[in-house]
Amino acid sequence: ELKKAVKQHKAQGGSVVILDVLTGEILAMANQPSFNPNNRESLNQMALRNRAITDLIEPGSTVKPFTMLAALESGQYQLESLIDTSPGYLKVEYKTFVDPVNYGELDLRGVLSKSSQVGTTKIALNLDGDEMRDVFSRVGFGEYLGSGFPGESMGMLPSYRDWHPVTQATFAFGYGLSVSPLQLARAYGVLANNGLKKDIKLLLDDGENNVSRVFSSDLSETVNNMLESVVSENGTGKNAMIPHYRVAGKTATLHKVKAEGGYDENKYVSAFAGFSPASNPRVVTVVIIDEPSEGKYFGGLVAAPIFSKVTERALQLLRISPDKQIGSWVNHE
Repeated sequence: ELKKAVKQHKAQGGSVVILDVLTGEILAMANQPSFNPNNRESLNQMALRNRAITDLIEPGSTVKPFTMLAALESGQYQLESLIDTSPGYLKVEYKTFVDPVNYGELDLRGVLSKSSQVGTTKIALNLDGDEMRDVFSRVGFGEYLGSGFPGESMGMLPSYRDWHPVTQATFAFGYGLSVSPLQLARAYGVLANNGLKKDIKLLLDDGENNVSRVFSSDLSETVNNMLESVVSENGTGKNAMIPHYRVAGKTATLHKVKAEGGYDENKYVSAFAGFSPASNPRVVTVVIIDEPSEGKYFGGLVAAPIFSKVTERALQLLRISPDKQIGSWVNHE
């Protein structure tokens, strides 16, 4: 699926990571472009690296759930708190944050499902920057995973030093920090585990798994329910839906950084991160497509369909029972 998508969208490359929620084990990992180790004639040295562990991206909107966690943890916001996003844009210092349309008033679930930049910015500017950064740190951003894989990247999580409002706003939706696809998968594993953080394992039964609680189960469950609304007919992640399974996740479409600094207006990274079945998560999947250049580039259109296909097959292989009501059948017990 990854190879097909990279070819279809004429992308520079891509990665998929699938984790077992219960054990922290890496069930599958794929990268494109790939290589044939038996054929040394046309070997591309750039294809030899394991992009999912070594390459870094700015995670973009995939980190908005953690901003919502920070908002709920602060006590300033509840799920039903309303954010006025009118008139669809917000000027902060020298930068204007814009939504595709004027969403008007949104509750926290709506801000996440519509991926509203205006709503996220208003929430972020009300929070303590250091506490928001602490939430990102607790899920493992900016630290080594300890996988033992050569070249593993720890990413970059900036320290808090009285951030300017623009810096605080952009941090809240995933700019100004960097993570690997595997780090992002682990962070979503914390959500899927109702606030429990587990070690990542490359090897089956590789010793005991260290487990620590980093969020309350109640807050994690609230955010997970919000993420389900993202993967609905009205959310940005509707293409990640899986027949007969409930899905929770988040799309991202982010501008690539230019070599000379700043962002390239015409080059993107498309991403989707999520887990299923949402009622009792067993699989976390992260999909990254680097620089799609043919037609579509939004995460919900490029990365989400890959998530749907590979996660559905993973659930089948693991013999995980469906958790979504099918047709008109209702259990009245």
